[in-house]
Amino acid sequence: MEKVLSTTPGTTYPRCLTGRRACPPEDCGDPCGYADFLAAITDPQHEQHEELLDWIGGTFDPDHLDIDASNKHLTAREPSAELVRCSN
Repeated sequence: MEKVLSTTPGTTYPRCLTGRRACPPEDCGDPCGYADFLAAITDPQHEQHEELLDWIGGTFDPDHLDIDASNKHLTAREPSAELVRCSN
């Protein structure tokens, strides 16, 4: 978080204002798995190129961020009755 802004009446929160790049697709693994995924889909000679393009639906642009879709995703979730606690 960079800063806290005042709320605007009629606006649903949480809200994404800006960002960079698309989030990794579900089930591509950890950051190393995402790097492997990107390497495969951008290299037509990679042994998994076609397989992963089929899996992702034909195309994936890692540089595209759809702010409107992100905000719809953020605000569509039902509030959870449970709190998740992390312990060390």
